[in-house]
Amino acid sequence: MTETRPRSGVLDTCAYIDLDLLDPADLPAVPELTAVTLAELHQGVAMARDAVSRAARMEKLGSALSDFDPLPFDGAAAARYGSLVGLTLASARDPKPHRLDLMIAAIASVRGLPLFTRNPDDFKGLDSAVDVVAV
Repeated sequence: MTETRPRSGVLDTCAYIDLDLLDPADLPAVPELTAVTLAELHQGVAMARDAVSRAARMEKLGSALSDFDPLPFDGAAAARYGSLVGLTLASARDPKPHRLDLMIAAIASVRGLPLFTRNPDDFKGLDSAVDVVAV
């Protein structure tokens, strides 16, 4: 049986940042970004240590802003976030360093979309709530 790539899926922040390094065949046909990822990209610009880094990060942010209509962190995602925190705790992991990752996962989960990431270990224990795809 031949696997087909999903029509739509959420890229987490690290997958978006590394987009030019990834094989498009490993990604959804219609990639989605969340408002949380946009917030992380804005943070990256603000925290850049030099002009060269700031310019590169600003370019990546500008592309995201022009190419994507971000999925919001809404009431349904907030409720799912609580469930994901519970699953994280149940797997004996600390959810605090993964708050933004869990928010992105919550957005994907409530929309029934797979989550594409370069860091699948950040989402351990969430298999019952979100389909995490390592890229």
